[in-house]
Amino acid sequence: MITYENLHDTLSFYHIDCRESYYISSGNPISDFPETSFRIDYYALCICTEGKVDLEIDSQKYHVNAHSFLIAAPSTIVKFLKTSSDFKMKLLFFDKNFLIKNISNPFIIEKMNLFSEGSYSLIKTTEKNSLQIQSLLDYLKKKSRKQGKFTEEIVRTIIFNLLLETAEIMEKEHDDIAEKEEGKKDIYLRFSKLIRENIRQQRSVQFYADQLCVSPKYLIEIIKKASGKTPHEVIDEALLKEAYVMLGNPAVTISEIAFQLQFNSASAFGRFFKKQTSVSPSEYRNRENIQS
Repeated sequence: MITYENLHDTLSFYHIDCRESYYISSGNPISDFPETSFRIDYYALCICTEGKVDLEIDSQKYHVNAHSFLIAAPSTIVKFLKTSSDFKMKLLFFDKNFLIKNISNPFIIEKMNLFSEGSYSLIKTTEKNSLQIQSLLDYLKKKSRKQGKFTEEIVRTIIFNLLLETAEIMEKEHDDIAEKEEGKKDIYLRFSKLIRENIRQQRSVQFYADQLCVSPKYLIEIIKKASGKTPHEVIDEALLKEAYVMLGNPAVTISEIAFQLQFNSASAFGRFFKKQTSVSPSEYRNRENIQS
């Protein structure tokens, strides 16, 4: 598995030299994609404008066509499986620190409820909504080309507008989902952030409950209501993501991965991985042709 930890690494695959904290694509046809899964460690908004694409996102397979969009948070794992000859998409990548500069609330993006599947959402919308998002992306690209005293602030404002418009589209698409209580939502957002920061060292619900100053029972109740999953399931999903990333590096042995992920042995790690994926770590590497 490839890990793209910044925009420069990602765009270098396409021979694009980007030194900014954001990138807006041209919308031209793209025919070349990484063959293996890759993890993105920035925010992404991708909208399919023409054609079709088959994707695997966090091990879930999707068939995507025109007027569908993907919005993803850092740590999302993506693999392009198949694209039609007429496939086109428009992209926006940005670094969170760029967007929240001078903003006191670090959870401003999460509060928009953009990530219904944990770290991403994939939405099929109307042509009208799709064109609205595309129009904002075109406007954003136009403004980003004009380097002036306030260009950075203008770009930041348009990106916020894009995210809010996207959140509003999603709200209309899912108007049957009730608004969650603000305090409980904050706990869920903080829990998700803590997992991203500590998953390689900490897997116990007790640890995260202690960090959030709540009881494990209350944490289970909050996470279940917010995500439909137990804290254990959320932790296991995050742990599996890390396992996928580390298995993608052929220089690291399975025993070393087990040690780094705090398993008692390679066999214990193997049992966990097989329970989650139905294949062993070595079988996964063979299947993905990951060889040292």
